[in-house]
Amino acid sequence: MRLRFLGTNSEQGTCPAVYATDRDTFVVQGRIVDDPSALGDVVNLGADETLVEIPRELVQFFDKR
Repeated sequence: MRLRFLGTNSEQGTCPAVYATDRDTFVVQGRIVDDPSALGDVVNLGADETLVEIPRELVQFFDKR
């Protein structure tokens, strides 16, 4: 998989960020969600999956295709 940087709202150049992949999907860089209450709300989280939290402002960088 290859990533194409779409944007960030960080002035330091670190997370959070949004990427498009060559598989027509998105990858987000953000803080790992480890709150037990939040994880209890998740449906069907696979063993190879995790959750990351990003600020609402990053949605502007998602590809609108």
